Amino acid sequence: MFPTILAVDDESTILQSLSGILSDEGFEVLTASNGYEALKIIEAESPDLVLLDIWMPGIDGIETLQEIKRTNPFLQVIIISGHGTIETAVKATKLGAHDFIEKPLSIEKVVVTINNALHFRQLEEENRFLRKKTLEKHSITGNSSTILALKKQIAVAAPTNAWILITGENGTGKELVARTVHQMSHRADKPLIDVNCAAIPEELIESELFGHEKGAFTGATTKKRGKFEIANGGTIFLDEIGDMSLKTQAKILRILQEQKFERVGGTRTLTVDVRVIAASNKDLEEEIEKGTFRDDLYYRLNVIPIDVPPLRNRTDDIPLLVETFLKGFHKEGCGDLRTMTPGAIKHLEEYPWPGNVRELKNLVERMAIMTESEVIDAADIPHSYKRKDPVVPNEGMLGADSLKEAKKQFEMAYIMRKLSENENNISQTADSIGIERSHLHKKIKSFGL
Repeated sequence: MFPTILAVDDESTILQSLSGILSDEGFEVLTASNGYEALKIIEAESPDLVLLDIWMPGIDGIETLQEIKRTNPFLQVIIISGHGTIETAVKATKLGAHDFIEKPLSIEKVVVTINNALHFRQLEEENRFLRKKTLEKHSITGNSSTILALKKQIAVAAPTNAWILITGENGTGKELVARTVHQMSHRADKPLIDVNCAAIPEELIESELFGHEKGAFTGATTKKRGKFEIANGGTIFLDEIGDMSLKTQAKILRILQEQKFERVGGTRTLTVDVRVIAASNKDLEEEIEKGTFRDDLYYRLNVIPIDVPPLRNRTDDIPLLVETFLKGFHKEGCGDLRTMTPGAIKHLEEYPWPGNVRELKNLVERMAIMTESEVIDAADIPHSYKRKDPVVPNEGMLGADSLKEAKKQFEMAYIMRKLSENENNISQTADSIGIERSHLHKKIKSFGL
C-alpha cells in the first residue's frame, strides 16, 4: 500500500506539479486549495502526510497546522512557503511541523523530506506500540476492590510530576507500581533508573548516585556518571530507601531539594530534572521514632503515598494471577499451556502468602515446569501450601477414661489425617510430622490402622 500525501496550496500550478511528480515517485496524491478543504479531506481520507502552504486565503497555513495537530497529533506536516522567514519556520516547528521547505520547490528536496518524515512517523508508531506493550507487561493484574482502588490512584498520580512513596510488604509489587507510574507519565520516553538502596555499600553509594571524576579515589580510573545524572529528564526509583544510612540520607536530601550536585571529586555543579519515586517495606514513621530515618526526608518523599496491599488481602485476584502467570511461562518456553482446577485454586486462596505475589509466581512457575499433566489439580499443590485444619476432638477423645487414653485417641486421629494428606505414603507422612519412618510404622501397627 502506497503512502497518501495531501498537498495544500492555493496555486493550482503547484498542485498539478506536485501531484504529477509525487505520483511518479509512487505516492497516492490528494490535493486541496485551502485550509477548510484540507481539514475535510484529512477527516475523510486520513492521509499519511500533509504538504501545507503558509499563505492561503481564509485560514492560513499556521491556523490549519494548529487544527491538524489538535485533531490528528501524529499526522506529519511539512510546511512550504514562498515567503519563508526564520520566525515563521520556528513557529511552525513549535506547533508540530516536521520540516519547513521554501519555494521555489526543489523536487529532490521535497521527496527526501517526505521520505524522512514518513520514516520518522514509522519510528513514532513503533515506539508507541512498544510503549503500549511495555505498559501491558508491567500492568497490575487483578480486579479486586483493593487493586481497582490502587489502579485508580496510580492513574491520577502518574501524569503529574509529584513525588511518590510506595509502601508494602516484600513481594507485593512495589517495583511494578513504580514502573507503571513511569510508563503512564509524560516522562515515559525518558529513562527509569532503579537504585536498590539496600544493595549498595555505604562507601560506594555516593559514587553510584552522583558519579565521580577520574582520580577521585583509588580505583577511579575513568569519569563515571551517577544514577541521578543518567535519570535526567526521567524518573529515579529509590527502592528500599528505609535501608539507607543516616549519613547518605542527609546527602540525598540535599539533591532532592535542590536538584543539584557535584560528582565525587568534582567541583562543577550539575543540575538535573528528575521525578523521584521511593519505596520501602518498612514503616518509615516507626523508623523515624527509632532515629534511623530522617523526618525531613520522609516528608519530602511522601507527597503522594501509595500502599500496595498484601496478597492475603486480595485473594479474589489469585485465579487471574495464576492464569496470567501460566500464560506468561508458556510464552517463555516452560512447556505446554497449563490450566489449574478450582480445587487447586481453593488451596491457594486459603494460604496466607507471607511472600505475597512473588511467592505465588514462583510456585506457579514450579508447577508449570514440574507437573506432567496439562491440568494442575489439587493433588499437585505442595502440602506446605495446603491449609492445616486443626484436629477437632472426637467423641472417643472426649469420652476417654484417662488423659493417657485421650492422648492416644488424639494421636491416632492426627496420624490418620496426615496419612490421608500424604496419600498413605509413610515416608512423606513421617517427614511432614517430624518423626522417623520406622517409628511411624510402629505407631500405625499399634493403632491397628
